[in-house]
Amino acid sequence: MSADTCGENVSLPLRNLLNSIRCVTDRVRDGESNASEGAFDLSNFRDALNQAVKAVSHEATKLSLAFSKPPLPSPQDVEKFSESTMKSVLSLSTVYYWLPKDQGVSLRRQVRDATVEVLEGVAQLVEVILSSPLQSLSQDQLTSTGSVWSACDHFAQLPQDNKAAVLMVLSDQIGVVKDAIEEVEQALSEAEDPFSDILDNDQEPRGNQDTYWSEQDRLLIGPCRGLMMAAAACLRKLTSAVKANGDVTTAQNLAQLDDLADITKEISPVVDDLALCLYPPMDYSGVENNVSKLAALLKKVLQIIRSSHVCGESQLTWVQFLEGAVDHNLQKAKDLIQQDS
Repeated sequence: MSADTCGENVSLPLRNLLNSIRCVTDRVRDGESNASEGAFDLSNFRDALNQAVKAVSHEATKLSLAFSKPPLPSPQDVEKFSESTMKSVLSLSTVYYWLPKDQGVSLRRQVRDATVEVLEGVAQLVEVILSSPLQSLSQDQLTSTGSVWSACDHFAQLPQDNKAAVLMVLSDQIGVVKDAIEEVEQALSEAEDPFSDILDNDQEPRGNQDTYWSEQDRLLIGPCRGLMMAAAACLRKLTSAVKANGDVTTAQNLAQLDDLADITKEISPVVDDLALCLYPPMDYSGVENNVSKLAALLKKVLQIIRSSHVCGESQLTWVQFLEGAVDHNLQKAKDLIQQDS
């Protein structure tokens, strides 16, 4: 709302509301949960969380509608809207704090991120109302209101427990790694030496070699792709192992699931780095560095899987197979790089 159309008595409660929401959001983002006292009922927590987020959605809708068309609400009504909105925000943050870390760090992070997304959405809505001329419902206000609804709806998809939270992390990683592999394969199928059909084998390549792979490059891509495929297989196999054997009834097993989630989140960035350095012109030192990084990370991941409760006799077979595949592809890549140098 511009200064011409909204008096200070109307805008002041909204500014106070905006500042208060931002303070609560910062505390939720950075704060610690309350200590768990006695048995914690996740089902009751989820019910309370869903009720709290529905209240936020309802209050945000009321606030948006109040400023969607003339006349302006009275200063007294704005004060009431601000108070009820802030009450719902505080209620949501309070319920979030009920969730203790001993229910699993992965679960708590996802609930925290979803809570922060809602609070940031409400803050954005208030900011838009403060900055938009009150002539009609602006597109920004519609968008901001829809963003709050979307963030609130996301709570229905939150994991039920820490095992489900870890499976969501693994699913995200599988998608990113799969995309990286497919991009490399697509590039390989499209890129070729534009002079390969007119040059003899003993002739030097011509044209801009920075735009295509040499035969040696393509040979090196083989074991690099093999390592990326090993990463994808590791994530898929681990997903099956967590589904079959993942346990959330003891603190040790919860911690092991969190360790698996944390280490596997490192995989996709390293796979992406390796994929990027494979594009022409290929920097062999960069390839060697990224191949070594991915191999070391995969060995670490496999070691953590091996020592966790999700690894039984049947899982040990593929853990050992992937350890061998990592070593084989790493050595093959290093041998090819050595030949080139």
